[in-house]
Amino acid sequence: MASDESASLPFAGRLSGWLRTLLARLLEGERSALTRLAGTAFLVRALSAVIAYVSQILIARWMGAFEFGIYVYVWTWAVMLGMLAPLGLGSAAQRFLPEYIERSQHGLLKGFLSGGRWLAFWIGTFFALLGVGVMWLLEDRVDAFYLVPFLLAFAVLPLYGVSEVQDGIARSYDWVGLALAPVYIARPLLILAVMGGLHLAGYQADAVSAMAAATAATWLTTLGQTLELNRRLRERLTGIADIARVHQRRTWFLVALPIFMIEGFYFLLTYADILTLQLFVGPEQVAVYYAATKTLAPVAFIYFSVAAAVTHKFTAFHVAGERDKLERFLTDTIHWTFWPSLIATIGLLIIGRFILSMFGAGFEEGYPLMFVLSIGLLVRAAVGPVERLLIMVGEQTACAVIYAIAFVINFALCLLLIPHYGLMGAAWAPTIAYIVESVMLFVVTKRRLGLHVFVLRRPRPALD
Repeated sequence: MASDESASLPFAGRLSGWLRTLLARLLEGERSALTRLAGTAFLVRALSAVIAYVSQILIARWMGAFEFGIYVYVWTWAVMLGMLAPLGLGSAAQRFLPEYIERSQHGLLKGFLSGGRWLAFWIGTFFALLGVGVMWLLEDRVDAFYLVPFLLAFAVLPLYGVSEVQDGIARSYDWVGLALAPVYIARPLLILAVMGGLHLAGYQADAVSAMAAATAATWLTTLGQTLELNRRLRERLTGIADIARVHQRRTWFLVALPIFMIEGFYFLLTYADILTLQLFVGPEQVAVYYAATKTLAPVAFIYFSVAAAVTHKFTAFHVAGERDKLERFLTDTIHWTFWPSLIATIGLLIIGRFILSMFGAGFEEGYPLMFVLSIGLLVRAAVGPVERLLIMVGEQTACAVIYAIAFVINFALCLLLIPHYGLMGAAWAPTIAYIVESVMLFVVTKRRLGLHVFVLRRPRPALD
């Protein structure tokens, strides 16, 4: 026993020293501010996870597995299409706005703040009408219980696109709470309130009522976000109120469209398993798989929270030519992403079966899936938000190719594995794709930028 204890002391000392070093680095000037931003984003997403998870459990119990499966399938489509609706303008905001601010290009700044949001609204409206037309053409081929929920999903797109652009604008000004709270806290609370009211009133909750609640909540929260964002921008832009707006729509789209390709493949990669499942299993099985993925959602939230706080800083360091700061900052973001993700994963795997049982009878079937899905999440966390770096420094084409390859692998594996292995096949498909994606991101970043993006590398010391 004594030898075991003495053997553990060097490791304990190293761990303690590493934690002290990390804490000191996080509390340094700019790191301190960025840590607070990432912490704010994580707290919002953590609170959102609790709200969303409780609401999903309650809604699943009120609706039953069949109706809940229809709802989560259609809402997954709505979320994916809504995020893609602005054609990359939401992420492009974090590319343009820091540059306009750094270079005092006030006319371009004001032009994007207004024009970018209106473009997103009209593009979203176009895709909503296109979706209605597609459903009309495919009416005879789509199960009747999907028709009305999908029509309601299309009504989400115009305001969802606006919300995505406003998210990018708010993050560029470090207003992380304004960027995230309307979407991740206010909207699920409104959905839960409406569904709870219907349940208490004695109405049978179904997929149609749930999608109607989600659509109304999206419109209301986005309008509220718009009012608050406009108020803050008026205060921030007081000194340049007389400068005319300059719209460079062609430039916006030239930058945004490659980002759109990246985001398109990213979301297809993320949601391909759930969307493909519907081809081979019923709504009940879709619901079980969805519950398993959402139980691991806090791990993905950590990745998202760090990315939400740091993306525009990659642009700022790159535009300023501060490569050493960029490299050290990137190393920090990888550590901020991986180690909390590892701790969260272990905790969720320990209590996962109990959490799944709260959804209702039969949902425990998804517990083994969590172990497979967690592998992909941790591998992705081990390289941090490196795809955001590639986009912000002009390597969006390489990033798009990586996500395209990963999506093709994911989709092909879904088609090959799900018919033979069911839900377990659906879990292995994205996991393998995430591993391939992370390896390719590591290689491309090393070769194109000369940066090491794996978590086990020691950070370079700061230069005096």
